[in-house]
Amino acid sequence: MQQDGTYRYTMEAPVSTPPQRVVSLVPSVTESLFELGVGDRVIGITDYCVHPAEQVARLPRIGGTKNPDVEQIIALRPDLVIANQEENREADVVALQAAGIPVWVTFPKTVREAFNLLWNIMYVFDEPSMVERIRSTEWLCDWLERMEQPECKVFVPIWSDPLMTFNADTFAHDVLRVCGGTNVFADRERLYPLAADLGQAEPLSADDPRAVGRDTRYPRVTLAEVEAAQPDVILLPSEPFAFNASHIPVFAALDIPAARNQNIRLVDGSLLTWHGTRLARALNTLPNLLCPSKSEV
Repeated sequence: MQQDGTYRYTMEAPVSTPPQRVVSLVPSVTESLFELGVGDRVIGITDYCVHPAEQVARLPRIGGTKNPDVEQIIALRPDLVIANQEENREADVVALQAAGIPVWVTFPKTVREAFNLLWNIMYVFDEPSMVERIRSTEWLCDWLERMEQPECKVFVPIWSDPLMTFNADTFAHDVLRVCGGTNVFADRERLYPLAADLGQAEPLSADDPRAVGRDTRYPRVTLAEVEAAQPDVILLPSEPFAFNASHIPVFAALDIPAARNQNIRLVDGSLLTWHGTRLARALNTLPNLLCPSKSEV
């Protein structure tokens, strides 16, 4: 979280009237804008904004989430740019703000915060037509959270070399939780340097300048740690790293319940990491990929 106020997550959009010309730097938000009925106001998107495919195919691309063409965005004359504190760079947000363009920096880290963002989008854009859809999805979330669920220990890698995962301070963790999964690395923080994260050296102290302010939410783990965690299920997502069937034998060779019960499954990574309207798909799909007793409820 930055201290100068230029790159700070806020639930409040920096506009006083409904925006009509919007650039989205966040793929999940792009999809949500279309599914909330305001896609006709989107005038620019990133290369990674791929949903909904037919609608986004006609829109100008302004580069990647980490390297957008700031001058091109300014030339589009948007009255709002929507960014994400994790996905987009501070320098780009500051440059757009310096050009007089309002930037809404979003960063939901829980399912509830993602729902709040959807409600705020409908309020800011003055478009209430999808209220019932969001309400029904939120009801499904409430229903899942009220269920008495047996513990289902889950491991989800997000990168292969080095092997990486996420801890409790992430949106993906909360999606798992709501759907009935227990993240086996919820309490694991990333350590610095890399050797320390892999248990091969002493970690830097929390007040060491080389560690202060570094992101600790995505630890690098070893296969030995995965084996020690004894996950019941392993979900191999298609993003941010594109796991595929060739990676299954690596985990199937471990002495873990997930391997013994053949519960190592490929999954659409966007169901875990895309906040927004994609939550409806996640809440309807992920519970059935977890422990059998959960999917039978």
